[in-house]
Amino acid sequence: MSAENDIEDSAAPLIEHLAELRTRILYSLAAFIVAMVACYAVWNPIFNFLTHPICHALADRGQHCGLYLIKLQEGFFVAVTISFMGGFALSFPIIAYQMWRFVAPGLYRSEKNAFLPFLIASPIMFFAGAAFAYYVILPLAFNFFLGFQQGGFTPDGAAANDMAAIGFQGSVQEYLSLTVKFVMAFGICFQLPVLLSLMGKAGLVSAAGLGSVRKYAVVAILIVAAIATPPDVISQVILFTVVYGLYEVSIFLVRRIERNREARMRAEGTWVEEDDEDDEDPENKSS
Repeated sequence: MSAENDIEDSAAPLIEHLAELRTRILYSLAAFIVAMVACYAVWNPIFNFLTHPICHALADRGQHCGLYLIKLQEGFFVAVTISFMGGFALSFPIIAYQMWRFVAPGLYRSEKNAFLPFLIASPIMFFAGAAFAYYVILPLAFNFFLGFQQGGFTPDGAAANDMAAIGFQGSVQEYLSLTVKFVMAFGICFQLPVLLSLMGKAGLVSAAGLGSVRKYAVVAILIVAAIATPPDVISQVILFTVVYGLYEVSIFLVRRIERNREARMRAEGTWVEEDDEDDEDPENKSS
């Protein structure tokens, strides 16, 4: 009987945690559904906002801004995509808060104080990256792509200047997919300082270690820039420059975290110099 009671007592906290997790998930799901329905109701203004970069690029060339529904169901799927992405972005603060409410009771006060700034910085950096992509990268990319147009048509419909006319007739779904890809890529890349700083706070990486693998980081960033952006040199160079700059900023932040940790441990009298650790190592003594 005592063994059975021990099992039941040990299972009770797990059941309570699962119930708490279910509650947080339900709250997050409800917030997402409400936000998604709200975005679906106004998907047209959202899409019009997303088309500003291409419309400005076309207006600079004296062209009419128009996108087309290539497939019958394309408009519906565009509305669903916008409502899904917009609903997630709109409900993310609530989802993050519910995640925090679930994790926070298991953390010490010092751990809460250390983790909370990163939780706040993450959405800020994502929206900063998304805004950078929307206001800087998209206009440059669209101007590059539209530069491959040529020729035109005379009023009677014949090709002008004896050349084949190449004009832009964009698909609504393809345009939305490309725009979302740009925005998401830059938003995620802007998470690099947050991620590396959090890992430095946890002692998983060091400033010296990040500096020693700088050349490998350059190669990795070049690969990401080639995959995340269309095949135009301007966008790739800008993304590489920005992400590499964020990598250097991450090294600076991790170094600052290490200095603050060292200063705190010295004040507490718990800091141990590396030379002292080597002297206490039995293998070093034997050698």
